[in-house]
Amino acid sequence: MSSEHTAQIHHSEGNHWNGASEPFKASYGKLMMWYFLLSDAFTFSAFLIAYGTLRFSMPTWPVPDFVFSGLPGGIHHKPLIFVTIMTFVLIASSVTMVRAVQEGHRENKKGVVFWMVLTILGGLGFLGCQAWEWTTLIGEEKMSITRNPFGTHTENGTYLDGDGHDIKAGDSFKAGQSYLIHYHDGQFHPLKFKTESGDVKTQQMGPKSFGALFFFITGFHGFHVFSGVLFLIIIALNVASGLYARRNNHYEMVEKIGLYWHFVDLVWVFVFLVFYLL
Repeated sequence: MSSEHTAQIHHSEGNHWNGASEPFKASYGKLMMWYFLLSDAFTFSAFLIAYGTLRFSMPTWPVPDFVFSGLPGGIHHKPLIFVTIMTFVLIASSVTMVRAVQEGHRENKKGVVFWMVLTILGGLGFLGCQAWEWTTLIGEEKMSITRNPFGTHTENGTYLDGDGHDIKAGDSFKAGQSYLIHYHDGQFHPLKFKTESGDVKTQQMGPKSFGALFFFITGFHGFHVFSGVLFLIIIALNVASGLYARRNNHYEMVEKIGLYWHFVDLVWVFVFLVFYLL
């Protein structure tokens, strides 16, 4: 009797610890995706914390409203409008991804393909916007990972007359106001100014770390978006071919890429907060 009871206990325990059971009611693939996203979240957190630390330890730092104030077509002085459009496009693509997952649970192959195509277009739209932003900063403003023409004044003063290139000659400014060192004729033309104490100084380049961190972090996120678009295209083609329908697992692969895409969107919210609002 006791041996039978012991065998029943071991049999019951074996049911809980065998290799076929799914921890947390999640498949192995979903669990691995969550592990990857968690590790990636730590990476992005480290980058953004580093940016914040440098941002608030510097006496001068570019003001986002001034740096990111342009729009395609030569429109200027529209702070953060373009990056808001970028953000809306990416968030909208997250909504279409949700719809693709829903259609997968309903076993609607055409619906999955339709909403995934919209998600892909949203990702490509975001990448296109980021390409324009980078092109403008690098091509027109001549910002790079080692050079930052944007800065802010640390004291009050007045610009002095210069060599004819000083478009702000005679204008007064206050501490904290932004400036851009203009680039033309193949070189930068920093303006001279006189402080309230009577000292004559020349505008200095902004902190190099701004350009380096901006291109690295937004580029790292852009690489995630680009990778996500490639995976979305591959999975959408598999859906259209009927591969996942034959597996009869409610299009789990679509759900897994959906987790990745939502993560990419969420990370952008924090990048937007840190780079464009602080």
